[in-house]
Amino acid sequence: MPACESLDISKTYLITGAAGFIGCFLSRNLLEKGCRVIGIDNINDYYEVNLKYARLNQLKIFEKFVFVHGDISDKDMITKIFAEYKPDIVVNLAAQAGVRYSIENPDAYIQSNIVGFFNILEACRHHSVGHLVYASSSSVYGANKKVPFTEKDSVDHPVSLYAATKKSNELMAYTYSHLYNISATGLRFFTVYGPLGRPDMAYFGFAQKYFTGEPITIFNNGDFANDLYRDFTYIDDIVKGMEHLLCNPPPGGENEAPHQVFNVGNNRPEKLMVFITTLEKCLSRSIGREVVFDKKFEPMKPGDVPATYASTDLLYQATGFRPTTTIEEGLQKFADWYCEYYRLK
Repeated sequence: MPACESLDISKTYLITGAAGFIGCFLSRNLLEKGCRVIGIDNINDYYEVNLKYARLNQLKIFEKFVFVHGDISDKDMITKIFAEYKPDIVVNLAAQAGVRYSIENPDAYIQSNIVGFFNILEACRHHSVGHLVYASSSSVYGANKKVPFTEKDSVDHPVSLYAATKKSNELMAYTYSHLYNISATGLRFFTVYGPLGRPDMAYFGFAQKYFTGEPITIFNNGDFANDLYRDFTYIDDIVKGMEHLLCNPPPGGENEAPHQVFNVGNNRPEKLMVFITTLEKCLSRSIGREVVFDKKFEPMKPGDVPATYASTDLLYQATGFRPTTTIEEGLQKFADWYCEYYRLK
């Protein structure tokens, strides 16, 4: 699969979850290149909606952006949008996110991640969409001990409902590719971070707790010898990888469905404590005084995994792209944005 030279700006891109973290950055990237983008989001209150509106405000300045406030679990709404806008490429990023929250509120995951994705697949089937790109997750690897994780590894033992829904998405997409010849690409994202990110992610929560005078909770029992590892991936690298894949639909072949799954990660896992120390230094530079988190340690929560580590060889072979942003660079950009957004400078 050769890397494409550039996106086809004559095509219409439909992006679900456009007010979400990845959805906003991808939409803005496409709009800046002159593409037409139809964005869908239900603006749910899983985390602060003001942040979602701030992202949307960055998109609404573009003439070629159309926003639809709706939920992908509403099949009639999805059918009407596809009929009206006739998207050439669909990127499904709308989903109920979060591993721990899936234990508290499983219904939300079934409605958005299963029913909603089914509606997207049905709409792609009936409207001759050229390429469906959809969000999976590194969570599908469960508690796999072999690292780095490769796309050929078994993902049959998810340890959270969230992971199970993402594994289900891959199976559903493969089936629709096989039955209806829909080119589909699944993306297993690895711990995405950056400005305008999700407040439910650890790094964002750590910053919030520091400025409200609360301790941060670290789920490793204080066992620094066996610290958690995460393949933290900066948002710009995620979007660059996606851009390369958008114009490279899997071709399929004889007895082969046009479906492929890629890891989109940094290929450089960091110890959680190193990540935290780096964030302290970055926030210190942003506000001009030393930042040291008050830390408390607890056991790992159900559904958490000890390590995430992406092999990105398949992505590189397909596109020639590898992520390049270090955690020092990425966290400094986050810290500068956070302090400006919340007026902490």
